[in-house]
Amino acid sequence: MGTTTLPDYPRGITFEQVWAAIHADREAAKASHEEFERGLKASREEFNKRMKKNEEKFNKILGRLGNRLGDFIEDMVEPNLLKRFKALGYNFSKVSRDLEFWFENRILTEVDVFLENGDKVVAVEVKSKTSFNDINEHLERMDKLRIYADSKNDRRTYLGAVGGMVFNEGIKDYALKCGFFVIEPIGNTFNVIAPEGKYKPREW
Repeated sequence: MGTTTLPDYPRGITFEQVWAAIHADREAAKASHEEFERGLKASREEFNKRMKKNEEKFNKILGRLGNRLGDFIEDMVEPNLLKRFKALGYNFSKVSRDLEFWFENRILTEVDVFLENGDKVVAVEVKSKTSFNDINEHLERMDKLRIYADSKNDRRTYLGAVGGMVFNEGIKDYALKCGFFVIEPIGNTFNVIAPEGKYKPREW
């Protein structure tokens, strides 16, 4: 009959010692995992910092590009404005660009293009892609211009216009409803649309 040889376990090792060794292994594994997590967190934070810096650089570049695009659009719009408004019965003799209006030692508002004569003024806001928010902001700008004009005893009638390369659905109608002239591209030039019918040019 064959015999079975048992493994030669170390003698004198207690259950408590075995349990302590297992516990020590677990603690070592836990410490290693925590160290890994700290390293991973530090890597994430460094990654996020780099991403934030890159985003800031991108926004600056995008801002400069947007300004150049705005200048380009204004350069296209401005030469035709006097002629287009004259066709609508408005004779303006002066065109100014990028004006700042100061009130009580601060800039009250700014205007992209400013048409004027002895009786009337048109403040034009020019955008590459006009939005509802742009129109609402221009309404507020016109209110501020009226405040400025009153402070200077300027009794001329103020009118508003919005110009853009693109008007999404509903934007142009909303601008006309608000009483603004709309300047939009047509072929190689621009056209000026006046509020008509139930909508009239709003006066400030």
